[in-house]
Amino acid sequence: MRFPVLRFRPSVAAVAALCLGLPMALPAPALAQQAPAASTSSPASVRYDIGYNIFYPVRSQNGMVASEHRLATEIGVDILKRGGNAVDAAVAVGFALAVVLPNAGNVGGGGFMIVHDAKTGKDVAIDFREMAPAKAFRDMYLDGQGKVVPDRSLYTHLAVGIPGTVAGLAHALEKYGTMTLADVLAPAIRLAREGHTVTPQLAGLLEVERDHLAAWDATKSIFFKDGRPLTAGETLVNADLARSLEAIAQQGPKAFYEGAIAERIAAEMARHGGSITREDLKAYKVVEREPVSGSYRGYTVKSMPPPSSGGTHIIQMLNILERWPLNEYGPDSARAIHLMAEAMKLAYADRSEYLGDPDFTKVPVKGLTSRTYADELAAKINPEKATPAGTIKPGKPAPHESDQTTHYSVADSRGNVVSTTYTLNLNFGSGIVAEGTGILLNNEMDDFSAKPGVPNAFGLIGGDANAIQPYKRPLSSMSPTIVLKDGKPWLVTGSPGGSRIITTTMETVIDHIDFDMNPAEAAALPRVHHQWTPDELRVEKGLSPDTIRLLEQMGHKVAVKPTMGRTQTIQLRPDGLYGYSDPRNPDGMTLGY
Repeated sequence: MRFPVLRFRPSVAAVAALCLGLPMALPAPALAQQAPAASTSSPASVRYDIGYNIFYPVRSQNGMVASEHRLATEIGVDILKRGGNAVDAAVAVGFALAVVLPNAGNVGGGGFMIVHDAKTGKDVAIDFREMAPAKAFRDMYLDGQGKVVPDRSLYTHLAVGIPGTVAGLAHALEKYGTMTLADVLAPAIRLAREGHTVTPQLAGLLEVERDHLAAWDATKSIFFKDGRPLTAGETLVNADLARSLEAIAQQGPKAFYEGAIAERIAAEMARHGGSITREDLKAYKVVEREPVSGSYRGYTVKSMPPPSSGGTHIIQMLNILERWPLNEYGPDSARAIHLMAEAMKLAYADRSEYLGDPDFTKVPVKGLTSRTYADELAAKINPEKATPAGTIKPGKPAPHESDQTTHYSVADSRGNVVSTTYTLNLNFGSGIVAEGTGILLNNEMDDFSAKPGVPNAFGLIGGDANAIQPYKRPLSSMSPTIVLKDGKPWLVTGSPGGSRIITTTMETVIDHIDFDMNPAEAAALPRVHHQWTPDELRVEKGLSPDTIRLLEQMGHKVAVKPTMGRTQTIQLRPDGLYGYSDPRNPDGMTLGY
């Protein structure tokens, strides 16, 4: 279903108070601008036309979960109802998505989690990103002539990084949760054993990835029937995955990293020339990091630090854009899109040069997120004309130094919030199931720079900072994000989408802060993206032809392409929780109680 474009309200949420009863006053200028007809309308008409909202978010008072699958959301809400906190629910949702969203949810991948602990006021970033195995080396994807071998970093056993999801979710639960691993895993185990109905969305993905999945017998035994992928309405059962999850529930993460599961993964690698060994699995470590933090129009934005590039560049772009009154320009206006695109180009140029695993390379986060550096970059932007990408080079932040992924958001009644993005990389990752485990394995090694200057699967270019090294974590765009207002969580959001994750998440923050949108309205707005190279302003369908024409007159090379991102957003307001699952994924659902 395609939604109409919203481009006519300078202050949506403020006016929405008329129909939602929100505790906010409508600014006088906005009221004068938006409702001049009230004085000429009849009293009956005024009573009938009660608000401006077109899209309404889900509302609740006590707790809320937004995820990319109804069954996972229901499991998370049930955990909250049983007295679990946001972390308990987040871990339960993460394991459930490994069953019902096999193209992205996982136990064979990795990701990032941002936790806000209400009791201490602490914000922590949990890094459970995959790691390169000990046998990995810089040129492992090049042939004898120094050229990148097609698909070696995507659909072979050499594409698999050491998975971090099990360790990361278990770490979060043990340190910040209140329930046992067995309790939060029970619903996912039941779903894997008893099966769940294949949705049209999942059936379509299975068909699209038919060739990659069909290459492996262990994968076909789960996702195929009578020689073809499962179709909508059929039941997907994964008994091997149920047994693997049972082992994790009983023995903890050691079952995955040192026990029978580790043995089976290592055997799978040995049979097919992969690099991961039992020693690699045992060596995996979760890392807690300080979230990258910035201020935007009085709100505090906290997101994932390196090895994610997302949080750093979200803060960098917001720092650049804060100097312009975007709320006056309006959502999806040519001027607002132009300025965002110019900021995106500058940030992605820096991404190519400076971002990598901070345990292996010096990442100038402080410089990149510095306001003085933002001043320097903003001075390069012509408010009326696009800057050709070829003339943009990575900046010098050092002087300032003094679609295939899934996201879910959780909020509980105690003020705790969790923002989690994790992934297998491309749909179904490598397509390889480790025989006897039911576990799909990632192809995250493609997120390293196989060769400096050569684009990866998402067209992103990297350099030496993201070169392959043993036990190094590949650079990511995943950007689980929270926004604080007066020190309290106000927005929890994030998205899948490869290189578009960063811009999708930034636009969601801008939609809520600058344009006063609610989560449903922000999700329905057409998105834009520019990643420096290729020099292309990618947009979704729904932008006005007049807007596109104005952007082209400014010098932008506009290309209408498939949808970007699938946000899962929760907004915390004084009168309750407001959330919405992106309509770009019809299987997603937000629920509360």
